[in-house]
Amino acid sequence: MSLIIKEVSTKKELKEFIKFPDNLYIGNRFYIPAIHKMELQTLFFKTNPAFEFCRTKYWLVIKGEIIVGRIAGIINDKYNKKHNTKIARFGWLDFVENENVLKLLIDTVEKWAKENNMNCMQGPLGFTSFDASGFLIEGFNEIPTSFAHYNFPYYPKLIETHGYRKDIDWVEYTIKVPDIIPEQIIKGSKTIQERYNLHQLEIKKTKDILSYADELFIILNESYKDLYAFTELSKKQINNLKKHFISLIKIEYVSIVLNNKNDLVAFGISIPSMSTALKKANGKLFPFGYFRIWKALYKNDTVDLLLIGVKPEYQNKGVHAIIFEKLGQTFKKRKIKYLETTRELENNNKVIQLWSGYEHRLHKRSRCYIKKI
Repeated sequence: MSLIIKEVSTKKELKEFIKFPDNLYIGNRFYIPAIHKMELQTLFFKTNPAFEFCRTKYWLVIKGEIIVGRIAGIINDKYNKKHNTKIARFGWLDFVENENVLKLLIDTVEKWAKENNMNCMQGPLGFTSFDASGFLIEGFNEIPTSFAHYNFPYYPKLIETHGYRKDIDWVEYTIKVPDIIPEQIIKGSKTIQERYNLHQLEIKKTKDILSYADELFIILNESYKDLYAFTELSKKQINNLKKHFISLIKIEYVSIVLNNKNDLVAFGISIPSMSTALKKANGKLFPFGYFRIWKALYKNDTVDLLLIGVKPEYQNKGVHAIIFEKLGQTFKKRKIKYLETTRELENNNKVIQLWSGYEHRLHKRSRCYIKKI
């Protein structure tokens, strides 16, 4: 039976595009379905502000009446203009273990990129750094962190047969939370606060965090701007992220560090792991998805560290000790046993060194590929 590639052109087809991995990975204990509603908001041009500077197309490969593969092609004009490049991205790539299916997907997205005067393909990447990135190459028997992407071991093997080579890796660690906050963290936090006139914001309500949300994203844009494939978030994107994720934030798992003028200097955001809850939700918020996620926020022994950001002029001054002391107090109070780091670049030694004083294990590695076209 022949393979047919079809461009996604209707909302119904986009929903089929979103649901395809749920069928591909059915029965796999490590795959976590994305929330369909959130995926639709990301991939639909009317609800994702990134479409203001991104061009995209989606394709499905069909065998008979069955979907056997999908891919997204993305051209981030904002990124290309800043870096003076002509790079197209591929993302949302999933496929059955069939080299012909992958070839059809890759050939199609490369052809589209060339037609748009691009000279390089890079991926898997999304519109922004908040979208799933990279193929998992190590850690296939590990539960992904909240909102992370899982893939079969044959993905990286087959993509390399089409001329794609490693561009960079992301790594993930699991950290054993110590029973007692290390003395050097407590002393370091006190010393740094006194030396630079810093203090921890006393967060009583979610609105206390929201009042600093815009500053937080400004710092994120400043401190992440030189990281791999990062594109500064626009005002609309920031508002979008605030709307989607504020309901998931528990105030005690957030650290906000201020200076003597009450300006934001640094932040750390963690959330109780939702991996198990999201798996049980099976991509749906109704009727029980919301309840499972809510339960995970309150009954858990594992936390995902989502973001740490430090204003450039305060970097390399030990400010992270203030963040870790605050979060450590919460972990101790809530009997958290493990901290999962989300993906960090393998060459980001400043962040990786933060875990050196703790019992830790590098347990997942993901790779982004590149190819001249």
